[in-house]
Parts: sequence; C-alpha cells; structure tokens
Amino acid sequence: MNAIESLNSVIRKATKKRKLFPIDESAKKVVYLVIMDASNRWAMPIHHWKQALNRFMIMFEERLTEYL
Repeated sequence: MNAIESLNSVIRKATKKRKLFPIDESAKKVVYLVIMDASNRWAMPIHHWKQALNRFMIMFEERLTEYL
C-alpha cells in the first residue's frame, strides 16, 4: 500500500465513523485532523518537499503565508 492509499484509508475510516456531518465545515475539520495525525506518524522524509512547497506557494500563496 502506498502513502496515498494509506492516507485515503485513514480518512475513509474517520468519515465512516460519523455518517452524518451537519455542515461541510465539520467534515473538513475531521479530514484536516486525520491528515495532521497521520503526518505526525510519518517516519520517512518527504522526497522533493522543497520543490513541492515552492509550487504550492505559487499556487496557494494566500493560504500558506500564515503557516510559514
């Protein structure tokens, strides 16, 4: 199982536990928390992260500036 499939599996488990979300924002929060928890457990460094981060800064600058 690759990293994407593993993350997808974890997200699916978290959203299945709670069948109904009252608003979209609550579903986004659950997915965000699951991703943050999964990223804390990653043991291997992300390959080419610097290049990816540069690309993300070009595409999503207004969203990322507060986190960097």
